[in-house]
Amino acid sequence: MKWITRERPKIDRIACPWLIKKFVDRDAEFIYVPFDDVLAKAEVLNAIPFDIPNVEYTHYNEECTFDYIVKKHEIKDPAILIMAKIVRGADTDQHDLAKESAGLWAISAGLSHNIINDAELLKSGMVIYDALYSWATHLYKQNHLQNSPFENLLHEVYNKFLAEKKSNQKTPSWVKDLKEIIQDQIDTQFAFDLKKISSDLELNPSYLSREFSKYFEDLNFGEYVRKLRIEKAINLIQNSTYSLTEIAYMTGFSDQSHFTRIFKLHTGKNPSSYRKNSQKSKPDTKGK
Repeated sequence: MKWITRERPKIDRIACPWLIKKFVDRDAEFIYVPFDDVLAKAEVLNAIPFDIPNVEYTHYNEECTFDYIVKKHEIKDPAILIMAKIVRGADTDQHDLAKESAGLWAISAGLSHNIINDAELLKSGMVIYDALYSWATHLYKQNHLQNSPFENLLHEVYNKFLAEKKSNQKTPSWVKDLKEIIQDQIDTQFAFDLKKISSDLELNPSYLSREFSKYFEDLNFGEYVRKLRIEKAINLIQNSTYSLTEIAYMTGFSDQSHFTRIFKLHTGKNPSSYRKNSQKSKPDTKGK
């Protein structure tokens, strides 16, 4: 079948012939004539006019002729749907529709500027749309540097830098001292006073609060202390006959309800259930 449109194509009048040949009419022949001659020549040549006003194959609302062909011929190829947005953005100057639209316009305008003969222009344009289709089919989510030697080198340098930085990062001496202070107070049930601890370590309280999580399991001061208290409580539950009220007191909690809430937050179980499960899991040594 013959298809006819106006001369000097750029976007739609090259994209549409590519689409028609690939999905609609493989034997299609395309003719470019001056705008005023399109309809008359279409009648004489029994050709289908496209991408001009007042014909079937044209723009509708914000969509271009490429969009109409996709809908008219029910083309469901995912790559074509990706391309349709790019072509629409380039053909209607809506470059915000797809980041590739501006590039397609630039290449198409440059091609039209360099090639005077429309048949030759179409031939070269077909190569561009073959490439765009391959990209949309196989490479749509791949970045330019992905798997390239440059990207791999960048990752290698970056990882080496991180490793060296980590190995050169010396743990401050106050961290060891602070761990001992916290453990002593956990064991003796003293009250925690961050200002006093800062004074003992000869550190600014703000600095200590800011730097604490770097050396204590990414936990802030209060979270780390609660974690140690719960660990001590678990040990007492598993290895002593103290009541839960006594354990709550021994681990620095003001009352049993507070102890129960924090314990469940950390372990997913309340202390009484934890104790029952712990006793069930112990081997039975009676009669041995």
